[in-house]
Amino acid sequence: MICGIDEAGRGPVMGPMVVAGVWIKREDEKKLIKMGIRDSKKLSPKKREELASYIKKNFPSEVVTVEAQHIDDLRKAMTMNELEAYIFANVANKRHATVYYIDAASNNEDDFKKIIMNYIRHDCEIICEHGADEKYAVVSAASIIAKVERDKCINKIAKELESKLSLPLGSGYPSDEKTITFIKEWIKKFGSLPPYIRKSWKTVRKIENELKQGKLF
Repeated sequence: MICGIDEAGRGPVMGPMVVAGVWIKREDEKKLIKMGIRDSKKLSPKKREELASYIKKNFPSEVVTVEAQHIDDLRKAMTMNELEAYIFANVANKRHATVYYIDAASNNEDDFKKIIMNYIRHDCEIICEHGADEKYAVVSAASIIAKVERDKCINKIAKELESKLSLPLGSGYPSDEKTITFIKEWIKKFGSLPPYIRKSWKTVRKIENELKQGKLF
């Protein structure tokens, strides 16, 4: 068995990070390629959902959802790269594989690989590379599962919070103006940060400081 592991939602200021693993037999890579499986970012939402359903029906998969509060708690003891490596290893430990293909989060692929190896509980080979979700179909499959699950989480959060503020939540990323506006207006209306927000993010601290200084009033 080989396994591909990837994440969705590392950078957002709101919502969880989702890490997924997909296990296949080496010869089944051809099936993934034939089905048109590739990096989730290059697929439409509808196509991702169709492929995620196919992958889950035909191959073993595992998903770990790390909520915003848990991310904040873990970041008190480790860097974001260490946190991600820890979660990747957690997924890897759920099912055995001879080789794990992992999309490297760190600029230093070797360091990221070493952190993962520290947490894995069985003998295996790890291929840790930037852009692995584009190079290896099994990692593309994991990226699709993770992205679809993350989108479901964000849609659920948006449905809950937008009903209280009557503004669009956006994607949850710091670069999304809709998300930043939503956070600011939530604080103005309720006097506190919205639920599901990553309080340890610099973006959040910046918004809080601006509001305290009265720059937005």
